Amino acid sequence: MPDTLVKNKKNIIKRRISKEIKLGNVCVGGDAPITVQSMCNTDTRDVEKTVEQIKRLQKAGCEIIRVAIPDNEAAAAIKKIKDQVEIPVVADIHFDYRLALKAVESGADGLRINPGNIGGMKKVRQVADAAMSVNIPIRIGVNGGSLDKKVIEKYNGVCPEAAVESAVNETLILKNAGFDAIKLSIKFSDVNRTVLSYRMLSNKVPYPLHLGVTEAGSLISGTVKSAIGIGMLLNDGIGDTLRVSLTRDPVEEVQVGYEILKALGIRQLGINWVSCPTCGRCEIDLFSFVEAAEKRLAYIREPITVAVMGCIVNGPDEAKEADIGIAGGRGSGILFKKGKLLKKIPEKELLNALIYEVESLINKE
Repeated sequence: MPDTLVKNKKNIIKRRISKEIKLGNVCVGGDAPITVQSMCNTDTRDVEKTVEQIKRLQKAGCEIIRVAIPDNEAAAAIKKIKDQVEIPVVADIHFDYRLALKAVESGADGLRINPGNIGGMKKVRQVADAAMSVNIPIRIGVNGGSLDKKVIEKYNGVCPEAAVESAVNETLILKNAGFDAIKLSIKFSDVNRTVLSYRMLSNKVPYPLHLGVTEAGSLISGTVKSAIGIGMLLNDGIGDTLRVSLTRDPVEEVQVGYEILKALGIRQLGINWVSCPTCGRCEIDLFSFVEAAEKRLAYIREPITVAVMGCIVNGPDEAKEADIGIAGGRGSGILFKKGKLLKKIPEKELLNALIYEVESLINKE
């Protein structure tokens, strides 16, 4: 596969270049930015609740949203949902090809199906023809827990090789139907098999890859698994879009997704927070301070770095690259900019002073 260099301030990542597809007005693959997406956990048939959740996700930076389509009512609801939201809506289909056809009719910006589980070639061709008629892509979603039995038997169990062969076979089904606007995901619930699968698949197909560790878990375990798995692949230059899978509010999935991209220097949405873990020198309630500052500045989308350090011994030096920062002391703290002291401030005024300086910097820019 041809490569390009994605340059940024922190590093240079050699990125795999894939075929570009488009969902609504969002490009995925090629040299398009790596997008962050999520999936609603509302009942799609409840349009009001689904729209409310999507709007919260949009505000958090979600760029593509997927909704479950268990029946015709859910498929029909896509039109009403799309009338009220701004980001592309992907219909998640299992088994019934007719739901895919109804979702296309209702204006879905993309489909997520497994061609092998929606029936014979005639049904696959109908779905492919419907998608091509409105120029929308299809994501093939291969999971370790739902591989074809014949492939599992061939490899004596569920393994990356079996998952990759299943993904390639599913791709060939669509290609034989004349369809080529394809995106692929190949997920396990553990990091090692997920990473190995994507690495193998990236050398076998030209299509964009949707990254994720499926069923990763709750906030802490899910974040760790996703950060390691997705992060390793992104650092390899593999991946065009991602979803962090958490047993949490999907807004948190989006937030973690951007934190992964920030950590690798790939994309930054909002503030990059630098804060110390605290030690015996810390003389302010840093935990509460950081939490309050994050809440009050959560609306900011500009890529700036803000430091919150627990003491003045080495705080400004350790965070000297921060655009704005504070370091606490006994009953007071210092405000600094790019490592240079601006002023000393009483502790009770420190939070407001930091917020003021950050907002002033954003408004100035």
